[in-house]
Amino acid sequence: MSTLLGKVAVVTGSGNGIGRAIALAMAEAGAAVTVSDVLVEDGERTVREILALGGSAIFVRTDISVAAEAQNLIDTTVSALGGIDILVNNAGMGGSSARLHEIEPDDFDRVLDVNLRGTFLCSKFALPHFLAKRDGRIINIASTYGIVAAPKSAAYCATKAGIIHLTRQLAVDYGPDQIRVNAICPGYIDTSLGRRAALLSAEELVDASARREKAAAMQPLGRQAQPSEVASVAVFLAGDGASFMTGSIVTVDGGCTTTFNYGEASN
Repeated sequence: MSTLLGKVAVVTGSGNGIGRAIALAMAEAGAAVTVSDVLVEDGERTVREILALGGSAIFVRTDISVAAEAQNLIDTTVSALGGIDILVNNAGMGGSSARLHEIEPDDFDRVLDVNLRGTFLCSKFALPHFLAKRDGRIINIASTYGIVAAPKSAAYCATKAGIIHLTRQLAVDYGPDQIRVNAICPGYIDTSLGRRAALLSAEELVDASARREKAAAMQPLGRQAQPSEVASVAVFLAGDGASFMTGSIVTVDGGCTTTFNYGEASN
């Protein structure tokens, strides 16, 4: 594909999972990519994978919740790659698995800072570059948990819902400047539980994986998605094929938000 040929994309949280898949897909579509993550080894691995495909990429270690680091991410991209055309706000975290009264305020704040403040900061520093040329694309990775609630996920659900409405608000403010802002809401994605896996015992990991598989089997398509299936939607939203889409909230969830789940998979 060459749908993003000549474009420069920043993808946060692209050392693993969905972010890594998006960075690879955008590079395959022709974009030069800035890979960003707090995990240096993982981010540098994504860069090596892009270079091995014949693409162009750099790595910038970034904690997106810190204003100076978010600004450095954008500034370094512009300096090293000649500009910025696409921002994918993918980096995020899940937070504590607990009911709200059991969550420590610092834990809630950390999820808010990474998921919602990080999306705000990266967008804030990218937007002046988009405004200068009256062109730009922001793709926010939200979640189906921003549309429907889930047990023991108060901070995560609240921040993802915030990202969804921030997407709509940015679309309203910046549409007249030809800047398109859309969001993707993934459902169950096969990322081997991502970074959460490292925090679980072997028994907990098996149990959590089994619960995800069971839940995914109850959705209309009856399976988890591969990260590449989210990445292909991100590439579409970044390209000219989505030129009349802004403020759109695109679910990539196997149909899970379209129907009431009765608690058992169909035979």
